[in-house]
Order: sequence, then C-alpha cells, then structure tokens
Amino acid sequence: MKPHFFSLSGLVFCVVCLFGIAGCNVVPPVQPALTRYYVLSGPTLSEIAAQPTAAGTLRLGLRPVEVAPYLRRGSMVVRAGEHEVAFAEEARWAEPLEREIGAALRQRLGAVPTVARVMIPPFPVEPARDFDVSVQVLRCEGVRENGGKASARFAATIEISTAGENAQVVARKTFIAPDVAWDGKDFARLAALLSDAVSALSQEVVATLPEKK
Repeated sequence: MKPHFFSLSGLVFCVVCLFGIAGCNVVPPVQPALTRYYVLSGPTLSEIAAQPTAAGTLRLGLRPVEVAPYLRRGSMVVRAGEHEVAFAEEARWAEPLEREIGAALRQRLGAVPTVARVMIPPFPVEPARDFDVSVQVLRCEGVRENGGKASARFAATIEISTAGENAQVVARKTFIAPDVAWDGKDFARLAALLSDAVSALSQEVVATLPEKK
C-alpha cells in the first residue's frame, strides 16, 4: 500500500477553505438604531381650521432665532444643576434647534387672527413691515433635580423693534415658561412640552406688540 502525502500548498488550501466556509456561516447581528430624532410641533390642523377667516393687519418680520451656544450641539439637553448639563446623544433634534424654534414660532404667529403676514430674511421691500421680532433662547431643555424630580424648562428674551433703516426698539422683555413636570426619560414628551412653551412664547410676543399706528 502506498502512503498518501499532502503537499504543503494543498494543506494550506484546505485550511483556507475551512475558514472560508466557517466565515460564510457567521453573520454579524443587526444593530438596532438607538438614536431618535425629534421636532417641535406647530399648530394642529384643527387649530388652523378654527381660526377666523378674516385676515389681520399686522405685518411682522421674524429675525433668525438665536440660541445659547450649548444648545447648538444637536442633542437634547438635560440640566443636572445650575452648572452641569448632559447631552442626550440618543435623543437629537431633527434640525438645528434655532431653526426648529424659528419655524414653529413663525407658524404660531401666522395663526394669530391679528397678524396678516410673518416674513423672514431676506425681507422684501414691499409690503412694508410694521414691526420686527427678535428672539434669543436662553433655556430649552429638561431638568433633573436631586430626588428624581424632573421638568421641562424654557426661557427666552423678546425684542420688538420698528422696521427699516432707522429701526428703534419699542419693547423688550424676558419670557419664562412655567416649569412642567416630566418623567426624565421620555424625550418625545419633552419635545411636546417644549413645543407648548414655544406656543406660549408666540402668545407673549403678540401680547408685547405695540398697537399699530
């Protein structure tokens, strides 16, 4: 009987084939998408339908909304103290927060019966604007306090000025929305609570507007 001999190259080929077959049977598991994206809500269809059909007369210019620098990272923010904030990387805004607030504010102002039109830059020459609105957001976040208590917090400054080259500030105030209880975990709920705060902000803007001359 003749002995069987395997060449070195044949042995290597067999080993490679075995590893290849084993590799074909190993499929990496699908990783679940952990990141969620949220938006601020504007007026509902029922709210828009309930508005009077007669258009108002106020023509407003809404300048780009400014937000505090720490709110620009895209993540929803949860404050753990006066000097400590945490960024929820798994819960993010779908768009830059200043754009989200600006769009929601424009929708809300546009639904006010006394407002005829809300314009954004670049402003058209005609029609002329009655007032320009500037908003700077100071807080837009969740807050977790010692003891497990959590809430939604929103604050902003409002500045109303006349339009044109010789614009003058005619009103300025700070708006602080009442803290509303939050469970500290549901970020969709936090986005809804902050949407309510932006709605209240738009009402405060309207209440701050001087009478049209």
